[in-house]
Amino acid sequence: MPRRSVLFSPGDRPELLRKAPGAGADVLVFDLEDAVSPDRKAEARETVAAVLSDPDFDPDAEVAVRVNPGDAGHDDIAAVCTEHPPDALVVPKATSADDVTSVAGAAREVGADCPVIAIVESAAGVLAAPEVAAAPDTAAVVFGAEDFAADVGATRSDEGTEVLYARERVVVAAAAAGVDAIDTLHVDYQDEAGLREDAAFGRRLGYDGKLAIHPAQVPVINEAFSPDDEDVAWAKKVLRARGEAAKEGRGVFGVDGEMIDAPLVKQAENILDRAGESY
Repeated sequence: MPRRSVLFSPGDRPELLRKAPGAGADVLVFDLEDAVSPDRKAEARETVAAVLSDPDFDPDAEVAVRVNPGDAGHDDIAAVCTEHPPDALVVPKATSADDVTSVAGAAREVGADCPVIAIVESAAGVLAAPEVAAAPDTAAVVFGAEDFAADVGATRSDEGTEVLYARERVVVAAAAAGVDAIDTLHVDYQDEAGLREDAAFGRRLGYDGKLAIHPAQVPVINEAFSPDDEDVAWAKKVLRARGEAAKEGRGVFGVDGEMIDAPLVKQAENILDRAGESY
C-alpha cells in the first residue's frame, strides 16, 4: 500500500491513538520514543499494546510503532510485538544496517515478522543511508531534517538549502535499494501553504511520502503525493502508445508531439502505481 502520509501519535495518549485513523494517513506511527517522557515509557508500552490488541481497533492504514534506541527498544518490542504485533517497526537514529537487523531480529524472537521503517537523522546516518536502505528488513527510509541539522550544527532556514544534500542522498539511497523514501516533516503545522510547497518539492525530489505531526497536515500531504487526473491520463496514453509501438518493434515513439523513451515510460508506470491503477 502507499506511504504518502506518515502520522505520528504519542504512545502514552490512548485517545489520540484511537482517533488517529480518522485523519486518513496511509501510515500511523505510535511513538514510544521522542513523544514520550522518560518517566512514562512503561505506561506508553502498555497503552500501545492495549490499543493494538483491541478487536475494535482495525484501521485501513498501516500501523507502525517507533521504538527507542538500544536496549530500551528491545523492551518496547517485547511489550508490543508478542501478542498483537504492529504492521511495522520504526527505528530512530539509524546509522547502519545492524540497527535495522537488530530490531527486526528482536521482533522475530517474540514471534513477530515486522518490516522496518528506518529514520536517518544524523550525519553518520546520512552517510550510511545506502547501507540502511539496503538492509533486508528495510521497507522504507525516512529523512529527519531537524535532528540532522542539530547534529551537524546547521541553522534551519525556510529555503532548506542547509539540508538539501542530505535530503537528496536519502532519496537516492532508497531508490537504489527499491524501498520507499519518506520526506522530513514540516514543523509548522498551521502553515498550510508552506506545507503544500514543501511537500511538492519533496515529491519533485523523488520522495514517496512525507511525515506529519498533526492530523490537519494529512490531506495536504496525501494530495501532494497523489498523481492528479492530468498525470494519470498522460500515463495511460503513454502506456497505450507503448503497446502499439512494441507491436511495430519501436522503442521510441511519440505521444501528442512528445518523444517517449524508456525513462518516460518508467515515469508513466510510477504514476499509475502511485494512483493504484493498472496498466
